[in-house]
Amino acid sequence: MEIVPAIDVTDGRSRLVYWPGASAGVGAPTDRPDRIAAALVEQGARMIHLVDFDGARRAAPGNLAAVGAVAARVAVPLQVAGGLEEPDHVRLAFAAGATRVVLSLAIADRPDALRGCVEVAGDWLAVGLDPRPDRLAAFRWQRPKAPSLGALVEELAAAGVRRLVLSHGGAAPDLALLDTLVRRGDIDVIVAGGVTDLDGVRRLRDAGVHALILGEPVLSGQIDLTRALETAA
Repeated sequence: MEIVPAIDVTDGRSRLVYWPGASAGVGAPTDRPDRIAAALVEQGARMIHLVDFDGARRAAPGNLAAVGAVAARVAVPLQVAGGLEEPDHVRLAFAAGATRVVLSLAIADRPDALRGCVEVAGDWLAVGLDPRPDRLAAFRWQRPKAPSLGALVEELAAAGVRRLVLSHGGAAPDLALLDTLVRRGDIDVIVAGGVTDLDGVRRLRDAGVHALILGEPVLSGQIDLTRALETAA
């Protein structure tokens, strides 16, 4: 299982200051995404996940300069999420230095746009969603009835989506649900958040999850990245 550290970006800066040695007064804090990414790669990260919060709010890329700065600084793949709603948005992200892109669930109600994004990104595309039934039901669907998770996954897979990024609102991931998705075999299951210790890393590793995205626990030092990488291997 891959461990993918995440950096949330607003106005070109990380929303969370990186200072894993804060409790001991060791090291220096920084909110520059490129410096944070470089530190994470030095500790062994093999991919970085960047979340464009400004882009997510306006439904268009908002921090491409930050993506470019990170891409210029580290030689690992960059996965970018937030504000990617059109094929041209995906092209812009790739031009800035992204290697992978994550689309929002809203793309499921726009099959033409999804088709175009898949044509641009191919296997380097994922769709993010919260798989909890109540959250799927509460989503503002542009269709008469909210689909079940199984029907939605079938629909996305048929459109060429090969990766799903599953969030759980900070709650612990549902292992039974993950097992159902992993057993499909045609979708890489990536979990975003919901893990605060190494035991959580072990549970997802043993569940067959493809990757785990970790943001605040790693940036704050709550989870040691090097140990997480060793645990996930």
